[in-house]
Amino acid sequence: MQTRMETLVMTDYLDRRAEPSPAHALVGRAYRAFAARDVGALLDTLDPDVEWVHPEGMAVYGLGGTRHGHAGVKEFLAHVPTVLGGMRLRPHEFVGSGERLVVFGTREVTSRRGRTETMSFVHSWTLRDGRAVRMEDIFDTVLFHRLIES
Repeated sequence: MQTRMETLVMTDYLDRRAEPSPAHALVGRAYRAFAARDVGALLDTLDPDVEWVHPEGMAVYGLGGTRHGHAGVKEFLAHVPTVLGGMRLRPHEFVGSGERLVVFGTREVTSRRGRTETMSFVHSWTLRDGRAVRMEDIFDTVLFHRLIES
């Protein structure tokens, strides 16, 4: 019996299946672009009217709330280095159903003072017509605050 739910574990952003689904391929490209700091390639995976959502609990650092469109994503990405020393995403598991792909992973985050912590994340991607129309980042904001303040 075939189900619409699908799980894929990825290592180093490489899809291990012979024929990745279009959703897995698209989101994989987004993670590779982020890792390469290639904003143009990242934007190519995003709808021009994308919603880029982060927890409201990060608003005090200018990192919370919803950004809209490519301009909002670029503004967000340009602001991150003013708050953090660095970040590396490691997606581990992709679970998809319909237009939704949920990614469970970890991120190595470095504070401006050089302290690094590994934190879990969940990214919820909504895809339509070959592009991401929404990306929501879900994580422990308390741990993130502690790192930024360290």
